[in-house]
Parts: sequence; structure tokens; C-alpha cells
Amino acid sequence: MATPAVKVYGWAFSPFVSRALLALEEAGVDYELVPMSRQAGDHRRPEHLARNPFGKVPVLEDGDLTIFESRAIARHVLRKHKPELLGTGSLEQAAMVDVWLEVEAHQLHPAAIAIVVYCIFASYLGRERNQAVVDENVEKLKKVLEVYEARLSQSKYLAGDFLSLADLSHFTIMHYFMATEYATLVEALPHVNAWWEGLAARPAAKKVAEFMPVDAPGSPKKQE
Repeated sequence: MATPAVKVYGWAFSPFVSRALLALEEAGVDYELVPMSRQAGDHRRPEHLARNPFGKVPVLEDGDLTIFESRAIARHVLRKHKPELLGTGSLEQAAMVDVWLEVEAHQLHPAAIAIVVYCIFASYLGRERNQAVVDENVEKLKKVLEVYEARLSQSKYLAGDFLSLADLSHFTIMHYFMATEYATLVEALPHVNAWWEGLAARPAAKKVAEFMPVDAPGSPKKQE
């Protein structure tokens, strides 16, 4: 069997790496996941710094093109293979996809990942749980999710009545968040909860979720 032309470098349990994988799965692209170990410092090795000078994951190689940053990777994959997920039907649709991708990146993700870091990843990262940080970000996320509830009461998806990357980009961090005791924030909002359940039920999401264990604190360590 020929080696896929597309390669993704990183550890798949990362919500950033898995965002790239989700785009590839949704687009039906054959790819190779090149596993790396955070604990072994693979991301700081010269060969990886040549791919991404910031020493982060994921990195995607698509033929002669090498790119990093998970949202940029997802946009590239979909632009090339499934552009309808970027709202290509009209300028208005594309603009709304962009808006809600920015909302995910700047409003939801920072609060959600702060909670996930201390509730799921703390032992893996060698940190003690900081409940003050968790509590602060739970309050932030609660307010953000109220905006989502209002939006999703008006349309089935964030950018409108069509699924897009604006929705899919949320899946990986929300997958971990929903494994915390604060999942009730989502479950208490009927439109947000229905939207989340729809995302989680997608075949591509289910496949990517297999790389993202949430059964025990520090469980991502098992994947290295």
C-alpha cells in the first residue's frame, strides 16, 4: 500500500492535533499520523523545529506544503477537499463561518481549555489542580455558552442552517470538557446540548474521539 501523501505530526490526544485529524476525517482524506511524544521532547528536536519553528503540534505535510496551527490546517484541508464546510455558498455564509471560528478561538476555547487542563490533564502535565482558575473560567464559559444558546435558538448551526468548520472546530476541546464535572453547563442549555450531541455523533468525530481518552486523570499519557 502506498504511503499517504498527507502526514500529520503530533500526539493525537491533543485537542489541537485532533482538530486537524477531524478535518481530514470529515473530508475523507487518506493521511498518516506520525506519532510524537511530548514527554520525550520530540517537539523540541531540530527536525520538528524545521517543520514548525515554534515547536508546537500539529504540523501537516501535504506534498511539498508544510503548515502548522490547527485551525489553519483545518481550513487548508477543507478548502482543498470539502470547501462547503467553509461556507462557500455565499460571501455571507463564509463571513459567518469566519465570525464563529473567531468566537471559538477567542471566547470559548481559552475558558474551556483552562478548565480541561486542571480537570483532565493536570497530572499528565505535572500540575496541581488550581480550583480558583477552574472556578474563574467556569464563570467565563457560562456567559459564553449563554451567547451560544441564543445563537443556536435561531439557527441549527453556528454559521447558519448548515454544518461548517465553525461547528467542527469546537469538537475536540468540548470532547474533553464534557468529561469534566462541569458538563452540566452544556446540558442545562437545550440548544447548545442538542448541537453538541449532533457534533459528537458524527462518524468522523467518533473516530477521532478514539484517540482522546478521558477515562482517568492523566490518561492521555497512555497514548504516547
